[in-house]
Amino acid sequence: MAALEDEFTLSSGVLSAGPDGLLGVEQSNKTDQFLVTDRGRTVVLYKVSDQKPLGSWSVKQGQLITCSAVCNFQTGEYVVVHDNKVLRIWNNEDVNLDKVFKATLSAEVHKIHSVRGTEPVLLFKEGAVRGLEALLAEPQQEIEAVLSDGEVIRWTKLFMVFRHPVLIFITEKHGNYFVYVHMVNSHTLSKYTLLRGQEEKSVIQSFTASVDRKFISVMSLSSDGCVYETLIPVYPTDPEENQRVVSSLLLRAVVSGSAPSGVALTVLDRDHVAVLGSPLSASKGIQVMPPFVNWEASQGDGLGSQHAEQPRRILRRRKIEVSSQPAVPPSKQLLTTIMKDSEKHIEMELRKFLAVKTPDFHAIVGDLVTGLLGRCQVEPSFCPRNCLVQLIQTHVLSYSLCPGLMEMAVKKTDVQLLQLCLQRFPDIPESVTCACLKIFLSIGDDSLHQAEIDMESVFDYGDSVQGDNVAAPVDVLQNGFSPEGDTCLSCCQEVPAKPQDAAAATPTCPVTPQRAALLNAILHSGYSEAFLLPHLKDIPAQHITLFLKYLYFLYLKCSENATMTLPGIHPPTLNQILDWICLLLDANFTVVVMIPEAKRLLISLYKFVKSQISVYSELNKIEVSFRELQKLNQEKNNRGLYSIEVLELF
Repeated sequence: MAALEDEFTLSSGVLSAGPDGLLGVEQSNKTDQFLVTDRGRTVVLYKVSDQKPLGSWSVKQGQLITCSAVCNFQTGEYVVVHDNKVLRIWNNEDVNLDKVFKATLSAEVHKIHSVRGTEPVLLFKEGAVRGLEALLAEPQQEIEAVLSDGEVIRWTKLFMVFRHPVLIFITEKHGNYFVYVHMVNSHTLSKYTLLRGQEEKSVIQSFTASVDRKFISVMSLSSDGCVYETLIPVYPTDPEENQRVVSSLLLRAVVSGSAPSGVALTVLDRDHVAVLGSPLSASKGIQVMPPFVNWEASQGDGLGSQHAEQPRRILRRRKIEVSSQPAVPPSKQLLTTIMKDSEKHIEMELRKFLAVKTPDFHAIVGDLVTGLLGRCQVEPSFCPRNCLVQLIQTHVLSYSLCPGLMEMAVKKTDVQLLQLCLQRFPDIPESVTCACLKIFLSIGDDSLHQAEIDMESVFDYGDSVQGDNVAAPVDVLQNGFSPEGDTCLSCCQEVPAKPQDAAAATPTCPVTPQRAALLNAILHSGYSEAFLLPHLKDIPAQHITLFLKYLYFLYLKCSENATMTLPGIHPPTLNQILDWICLLLDANFTVVVMIPEAKRLLISLYKFVKSQISVYSELNKIEVSFRELQKLNQEKNNRGLYSIEVLELF
């Protein structure tokens, strides 16, 4: 690892060009000239070798430049957008921007892209893409909206792939990220949902990307200080379908601690990335660095630029070697890789395979899992956890295709894999579901805090505590009905009096949010009651009591609103909660009733059942009255245009 060389000053006057800093720095048509746009009104052309500006242009007072100026490499002219919709084009001879070519567009522009070999490309704020010439021919043409409401563009870049421009832009909506790949010449747009793995709990600070012959490598720097990579095919199998891609860890801790908000990431070549704005940015994996580097040029405007200087005889020899080998299907190549290569290499090859769905994709995924599990049995130190997570997230697997997967996860107490399997597999046997439940109830809180658990089904529980003083029985309204205290069993009188303090009467969750997320996965799983009950009897009584307390807590939270539902994304339903309370009591009542610490819980459940019976009894009475009203309405069909009726209910 080598340190970066001393920085090279583009111009000491750049930052003084505007009070709000820079909007962008773009290459001019000459290698040592750059267009510098500030966040105000000015564009300056600088010559690096002479360290002086060659020209300066400003918009009028009251106008604001909203897109950084670029050079049209085909004509040598400059292009800029001010006030979001006003397009200006000028050259070195022009002095006043107010007198140069002007075109007012029908939609707001997000960014202008320009690379050598093609015309400038404009990306609009709502996701539409247009070439400059098409806009000049009809400036007021209708611009379609590609993005959904609330979706915002976070990063964008233009590449040349086999001499064809390809625009990539990444959007964000409610913490979810989407990757769009727009083939400019063919007007083909592909959308990918970026499924975040290990970095799900962190915030993405910066994006960058590179392109090879088959894949677009999108890299992201997250607030946890790590760099993650996502592989996207250049030519998708189904452009119309919203496909999903998974990111995986590429570099760990490139930034010490949490990444600051001003940090940036860029690709230098196939083996090097650079991190700017970080204490480690001067020494993190950078070697190939002169006093000044045009980073965009380092990546190459097109494909194959990194191989252009290789001797012809080496290329010829490689071509002969490749042509002499028989073609091996990608799936068989990957299976061979699984049996002998390192975990990191297997993970990289697997991401490439998943990025392009071959015709035998559904059939081969099960074989890949079988191969990984087989090697795990032979080599105990081999643990391809990230690969297994990626395969589970394809939504192709089921328990019957790979029964050894959950068995291995149970043996290793891998709660993340077990949670994923419960969420994805529709055919899990009841015995395996109960084995997962045992682990979820018995595993220590310290181990849960270290695990990467999907918290999507958990709402804000507030303070979560462990112990018997939780979910205390309180007199809450059950569907609008409050049971009378003197109608309870005599044992109810032993329950401590209701606290007068409202805060003390608020139920608290008996488990941590991480354990709650795992138990919610159990509640969502499918089962047959006849096959599940025998296995529930094998769970220790104290764990059954804890699960019952959690279920009763969920019921109390459901009772707090009229819809009887829990907040959050995909939470347990009321029917699931009640069904599992019945299952646990049916299987373990004779054991739980003997535990002193479960007495208050059972009394609370008794009150709950009694109140439900009273509620349904009252509803049945009301139903009879409504039936009578319905009969009266059916008998009086001959009404005038206006009438007043008085109905008496007894």
